[in-house]
Parts: sequence; structure tokens; C-alpha cells
Amino acid sequence: MARLSTELNRYFFEEVSTSKVSLKEVLDLAGERTFGFLFVLLALPSALPIPAPGYSVPFGIVIFLLAVQLIAGRTRPWVPEGWKTRQFDLATVQKIIGAGIPWLRRLEAIARPRMTPVCTSLPGRTVIGVAIALMAVSMMMPIPLTNTLPAIGIFVTGFGLLDDDGAISLGGLVLCAMGGVLTTLILTFGYEAVKTGIDFLSNRLF
Repeated sequence: MARLSTELNRYFFEEVSTSKVSLKEVLDLAGERTFGFLFVLLALPSALPIPAPGYSVPFGIVIFLLAVQLIAGRTRPWVPEGWKTRQFDLATVQKIIGAGIPWLRRLEAIARPRMTPVCTSLPGRTVIGVAIALMAVSMMMPIPLTNTLPAIGIFVTGFGLLDDDGAISLGGLVLCAMGGVLTTLILTFGYEAVKTGIDFLSNRLF
């Protein structure tokens, strides 16, 4: 099976001939592959430091639904038919995929099956599902700083799940934990207070 970066480049830059891409096409691209493929692809727009308005909420909802299915022990993902008609501008999707492919290739260079029970056992998949579900909720919040880090956590965790690489998934879970702490701080103290604190620490450390 071709690497994910190769598949995405081929499909979105060579095969798609229309100006819009539907969620159904994204789901069809996953085919029979695991949940990890969809977590990576759906988290990508929010994980990148580029403008991607309109993606966090619908993709966050789908990610949450998939995470619940993972917790429930499903081996194949399911999405309501009505959601599959949601369309996205191809040029924007290509911009996102183009920016994400270098990061995918970095992960692909080190990914291999290891610590596989993290990704294949019921307890491991349950922990991953819970973490991703919580990060999906954070992704959907209309508050600055609550989207990117949680989405990065989903992206990395999902990539490990895709390749049965428990080490990468554990790294992703650490990022999810960091995203959860950041979101909790913002909800508790407010965006401005947290941003001021981050700026202060950045100036002191760098």
C-alpha cells in the first residue's frame, strides 16, 4: 500500500477534476483502512498554522463520532449519510494537503510497527479514543488556541494508529494531554490571561 503522503498527493493533485471535494470523497479515499487514516486527514486542516476557516467544527464533529466508535470497539468507521454531502473548495484542500505533506513524510520516515498493543488492544484503543474525543471537542470551540494543539495531538496519535506504531501514538497522547491542559487553562482564566502568560514565558526562555 502506498504511503499516505503519496496517496493524498496523487488523489487531490492528480485525480480530482472538480472545483469541490465532498466529505464522502474523503471517506471513500480511506477505503478499508483503519480509523487512523481518517483521524490524520480530518485533523490536518486545524493542525497546520494556515487559515482554514470552516473546517474545525464539521471535521471536529466527524472526528468525535469516529472516536466514540473506536471506544465502542468498532473496527470499521461509520458516518451518517447526510454528512457526506458537505463540500469543500478544492483549491483550499490542495493548499492544506500541500502544507501537510512534508510533516507526513517526516513521520513516515520514522514510523514502523512497534509497541503495537497501544494501537491494537481494546484498552489501548479505548484510551486513544477518549483522548481524541476530548481533543475533538476542543477543536470545535470558537476560542483562539483551543484548536491547533488538540488537532496536532489527534494528527500524531492517528498517524501512529494508522501504522500500528505505538510509540508515535504515545507521543500523540502526550500532545493531547498538553492540548487538554491548555484548553482547561483558557476556559478557567480566559484567553487573554493565558496568551499573556505564554508570551511572558516565551520572552524569558527565548
